[in-house]
Amino acid sequence: MSNTKVQDLFDLSGQVALVTGGSRGLGLQIAEALGEAGAKIMLSSRKASDLEEAVAHLQARGIDARWIAADAADEAQARGVVTQTLERLGQIDILVNNAGATWGAPAEDHPVEAWDKVMNLNIRSLFVMSQEVGKRSMIPRRHGRIINVASIAGLAGNTSAMKTIAYNTSKGAAVNFTRALAGEWGQYGITVNALAPGFFPSKMTKGLLAALGEENMAAKAPLNRIGDDEDLKGAALLFASRAGKHITGQILAVDGGVSAIHGA
Repeated sequence: MSNTKVQDLFDLSGQVALVTGGSRGLGLQIAEALGEAGAKIMLSSRKASDLEEAVAHLQARGIDARWIAADAADEAQARGVVTQTLERLGQIDILVNNAGATWGAPAEDHPVEAWDKVMNLNIRSLFVMSQEVGKRSMIPRRHGRIINVASIAGLAGNTSAMKTIAYNTSKGAAVNFTRALAGEWGQYGITVNALAPGFFPSKMTKGLLAALGEENMAAKAPLNRIGDDEDLKGAALLFASRAGKHITGQILAVDGGVSAIHGA
């Protein structure tokens, strides 16, 4: 029997976590959880002003946090984020691929340029960031945790009210990217898992929630609620910590039970 206390299994003291799209919303919530568990946090997103505010918020909670402004959809900038993180904080133990975008349009009228924008950020950046962190930090040390933020939109199709075909497709790709990379990199002691959130209040979902109604969306869930600013913390910490060391290639829906009864 192990003598390790359960609290120690969730302790991230001395570890470094890089969180993309970390300046607000789900990314900031995850960063907060990892930081409160002891990790040093590097946040990255496009806007310096948002990052400054987010880092100030984390530091006020006693978290060692820094930031790098970059567009994760740009390969050179994405690889530069990894270089700067390694130089400023040391080896990267945890990578959270959270940066994402959506676009609303009927499939027949969806601009190809918008399709490419969504795909470049939502799935291409996952590959580039994971490849760079894997090659330069995780594979050489035979250790790492990669957490991809997918969505229940990647688990099933949409009703006609939700015209987000590029977003759904990208998140479906993120789901199988997670499984494929987990299978390939397990030999290096790297776990790769994905969170699949349902509806959470965020800049991305603000318009949709306004159009469909928060109460209507909550009513679709067995728990009769949408997500809040705490609901991803426990799941993220499980995937990031020693408590989850035997979990890889898994997709965890955090959606109030929506996917259990509707498929997604």
